[in-house]
Amino acid sequence: MNKRNFLKSSAAVLATPLLGSFDLKQNEYITPLSTLKGEALWKRVRQDYHIKEDYINLESGYYNIIPTPTLSKVNEHLERVNREGSYYMRNQLDIDRKKVTEKLAELVGCNANDLAITRNTTESLDLVISGFPWEVGDHAIYAEQDYGAMQLMFEQISKRHGIHLDVVSVPNHPKDDDEIVALYESKITSKTKLIMVCHMINITGQILPIRKICDMAHSHGVEVLVDGAHCVGHFDFKITDLNCDYYGSSLHKWLAAPLGNGLLYIKDDHRPKIWPLLADYEKDLNQMRRLNHLGTHPAYITLGVPDAIDYLNDIGIKRKEQRLNQIRQYWMKNLQGVENIQMNTPWSKERACGIANVGLRNMKPSEMAKRLFDEFNVFTVAIDYANVQGCRITPNVFTTFDELDRFSEAVIKLAKV
Repeated sequence: MNKRNFLKSSAAVLATPLLGSFDLKQNEYITPLSTLKGEALWKRVRQDYHIKEDYINLESGYYNIIPTPTLSKVNEHLERVNREGSYYMRNQLDIDRKKVTEKLAELVGCNANDLAITRNTTESLDLVISGFPWEVGDHAIYAEQDYGAMQLMFEQISKRHGIHLDVVSVPNHPKDDDEIVALYESKITSKTKLIMVCHMINITGQILPIRKICDMAHSHGVEVLVDGAHCVGHFDFKITDLNCDYYGSSLHKWLAAPLGNGLLYIKDDHRPKIWPLLADYEKDLNQMRRLNHLGTHPAYITLGVPDAIDYLNDIGIKRKEQRLNQIRQYWMKNLQGVENIQMNTPWSKERACGIANVGLRNMKPSEMAKRLFDEFNVFTVAIDYANVQGCRITPNVFTTFDELDRFSEAVIKLAKV
């Protein structure tokens, strides 16, 4: 090939779009789910999951397995990133992350400029806790029911910066919202700078009145950091409606996005004062990018977030919320009034959704979880701290009523031991 022909062919290649370019419209997952109703919908949804049949999985709270349509798309993204290699990482990565962030912002109800994609809730919240401009003598509040990793970060910055910590204990069955709001307000002092509060408590599933807590805190000049690890893709809400200052969530939980995806929301007027975990080339203090430097990472997993959103939208977040409440109340009703059984989660749909906790007065949580698995092939997780003794039960959209009946029968048998 002569030089002139080589240059012509090279120009043609460069002018041709790369195969598999990341287009949100191309990646929309269209299924008949949106047209199905009742049990026909959930039967069809179960078919979208490659479920291990050796046991009944009632532990979707740690990691929500990915439905096969989304997983297929993720594999395509992996193939694409691997095929394009450094070209993708240098030329396309930032463009695609911007598209993903915009679609995610639409889902959670905030401005894309206020949102960053992280790897999980721990990273998101720890970034704020560690990067907050603490001064000696400052004061922070959180609950003993909060996730352990964030409590450890508060303990670390207490030692490092000389701040004081107050820990509240959230009742499993509060009388009303005012009781919860008053609990946090009772600890506020003139030195209080930040309150961390769970949107949904991970060990019980209790949903807290975040908007009321934020409004109360702001009346005292205190900022609020919200742990929403279990909320995105679980029930219908918008971050801006909460009036919080910071919000973190994991997308590998109820959104069923690939492992390694989380989000961090920071209200625009707070961004300049937060220090990043890892320094970034971005020097504009108002840019979220400055707070989200990850280094080289598996970029293809982020490309799977829009596919997970498409799958959720095909079901409908309101229908998913209703279903998760339906199956939670179904098994809770099965166990109501049985001797030795203790519910650690409120019944109301306003106070809980898919997650709940049940304990046995005649058995430690660790033994309960072990026997449920060993004797009845039911997988759960034991919780035995912070005024919560029981097993966390987290069914999913693929869980059947037959599985919940088998679980209920197993718990009743153990209650009679």
